[in-house]
Amino acid sequence: MERKNSLKKNKIGHLKTKINKFETVENFKYLRVILNEYNNKIDLQERIKNANKTYFMIKNFFKIKKISKELKIRLKNTIIDKTLTYTSETWTLTKTDRKQMNIFERTAYRRILGPVYNNEKGNWRILTNEIIYAHFKKPTYYNRDNKVK
Repeated sequence: MERKNSLKKNKIGHLKTKINKFETVENFKYLRVILNEYNNKIDLQERIKNANKTYFMIKNFFKIKKISKELKIRLKNTIIDKTLTYTSETWTLTKTDRKQMNIFERTAYRRILGPVYNNEKGNWRILTNEIIYAHFKKPTYYNRDNKVK
């Protein structure tokens, strides 16, 4: 009881104790996780940025023709996807969040697999969503409960 009475919140949003004064902030980073009092949208956007940075750090590896596509996909799944979903087990995803994660995953597949030659038209084109989903399962970052795996 004594501790509860000694903590007071003043009008400008600081938490005071007898000894210390703590300033409130909108969000902060702790153990590579952005914490805020509202939701995790900032954290998801930051995770996507970090996953993009990770891709570009190892992009030269993906350009090597002698390495199989299967190995490149395994690398994507083990490094890039883990960067994106680190500490995300407690996220509850909205439709917009799931859409952003799906877009990132399709973009990563397009970057890794590169363009495809169209014999009928005689030109190069990017992979369509249907081709990506035919070769790989639908995005697998989350389960039925909209929780990230």
